[in-house]
Amino acid sequence: MKKGIIIVNGYSTLSSSLNQAIRLKEEFGKLKVDIEVVKNAEFLCSIKNSNINCCVNGFDFCIYLDKDKYLSQMLEKAGVRLFNSHESIRVCDDKMETYIALSSLGIPIVDTLPAPLCYTQGVKPNKEMIDKVESEFGYPVVVKSSYGSLGNGVFKADNRVELEDIATRLICSPHVFQRFVKESSGLDTRVIVIGGKAVASMERRSQKDFRSNIELGGQGVKVELNNNFKEVAERTAKALNLDYCGIDLLHSKNGAIVCEVNSNAFFGGIESVTKINVARLYAEYILNNI
Repeated sequence: MKKGIIIVNGYSTLSSSLNQAIRLKEEFGKLKVDIEVVKNAEFLCSIKNSNINCCVNGFDFCIYLDKDKYLSQMLEKAGVRLFNSHESIRVCDDKMETYIALSSLGIPIVDTLPAPLCYTQGVKPNKEMIDKVESEFGYPVVVKSSYGSLGNGVFKADNRVELEDIATRLICSPHVFQRFVKESSGLDTRVIVIGGKAVASMERRSQKDFRSNIELGGQGVKVELNNNFKEVAERTAKALNLDYCGIDLLHSKNGAIVCEVNSNAFFGGIESVTKINVARLYAEYILNNI
């Protein structure tokens, strides 16, 4: 019998996160695969005598649902087959790293200015930097923390006072400034891609927020992807070497634009909306690739 391990964050209390592991374990069970769910709250790997010691042994594969880049790198170095790979998780966890990786590939990305990194508490954002954001994007402008999910750390500034306030609050955290795509305010399309193929999609809409996340009150509706949205989603997943991901696409007058890529996107919402068994499709893909 095949054996797999699912590693989840040891401190998360999100029901969406817990559902992810439960659903995958359930579907693997139907395929006669034994799954152990382990919380990353202790020391699954360590370095001793200049070598990596790993407690994750005797498994055919590991589904890595955490974002701890140190553990994922050590697991891979110890020979554990991860879904997704360490590098794919690392790049997707940092929004600016994602945009850099996708640049120059002909994949449409939101126009972005990365905030210069600051390590000095209490200072104000550079005036010339704010001027540049204004002249480049106008208002409103979107400001995003480079890390975060579920719409957290994403802000909209409608004027210079708001822009300076957000930039001041984020100054010691990596963040980016982005053009506001007005056609997509409160609207995006979430696409689940497995093995480079789009398998499920839903349109998310919010009447109350420019962010369309379901966790923030957005509503999901099943949609059939047109060729443009399908191509952009699949090319993005392949470019980042992702076994599994959720890609958020904005709607513009010229077609789909990549907003974010989530390497361990929750699928409870999209399964409910589309009635597509995403967990089963992911489990079957993994078994075909080990």
